[in-house]
Amino acid sequence: MIRVLVAEDMRILRDTLVSVLNLEEDIKVVAQVAAGPDIVPAALAERPDVAMLDIDLPGLDGLTAAAELHERMPACRVVILTVLGHPGQLRAALAAHVSGFMVKDAPSDQLIDVLRRVAAGDRVIDPKLALAALEMKENPLSEREADVLRRFAAGVDLPEIAAELFLSYGTVRNYLASAVTKLGGRNRMDAVRVATEAGWL
Repeated sequence: MIRVLVAEDMRILRDTLVSVLNLEEDIKVVAQVAAGPDIVPAALAERPDVAMLDIDLPGLDGLTAAAELHERMPACRVVILTVLGHPGQLRAALAAHVSGFMVKDAPSDQLIDVLRRVAAGDRVIDPKLALAALEMKENPLSEREADVLRRFAAGVDLPEIAAELFLSYGTVRNYLASAVTKLGGRNRMDAVRVATEAGWL
C-alpha cells in the first residue's frame, strides 16, 4: 500500500485529488493539509511514502517544504504539482530533491502512474517541462546584474539598492538597463518576469 500525503490549499481540488487517489486499491491518502507549514508535522506523524505538494501554498511554498521534508524525512518522496511549470521551477525542484514534477492539468491516470513510479523509486518529470529546461539558454546576467535586479524585484528603490551595494545611483541604473537588454525585456518589470520564470533570480 502506497501511503500518500496531499498538500493543496484549494479545498475542492484537494477533496477531488484525495477521492481519486483513494479509489485505487494500492493507494491510501493518510494525511491532507492546506498550508505549507503543516506538511512536515503531518508527514512526521503519518509517515507517508509519497507527498504530493502544490507548488504555491500559503505560509510556505511547496519547493521549500519539499527541501525541508527531504532533510527531516528522506524516505518520503515528493511529487510537485503546478499550474504553469517554468524551467526555473523545475531546476529548483530538482535541487530540493523532488522525485516528480507534474502540471495540474495532467489526466488523473497519468498522475496516479507518476505516483506509483515515484513510490517505486523512479524520478518522473513532465516531458514538456524537461524539454523546455534542456532548451533553455544559459543565464545571460552577470552576478552583479542579477543582484541588482533581485533587489529591484523585491521592491527596493534605486537609491537604497545603491547604498546596499556601495554603488552610485547611475551605476545601479546602468546595471538594470543592461539586465533589461540582455533578457529582452520590454521594461524592468518584464525583465524581472523573464528572469524569475527562468530561475535566474
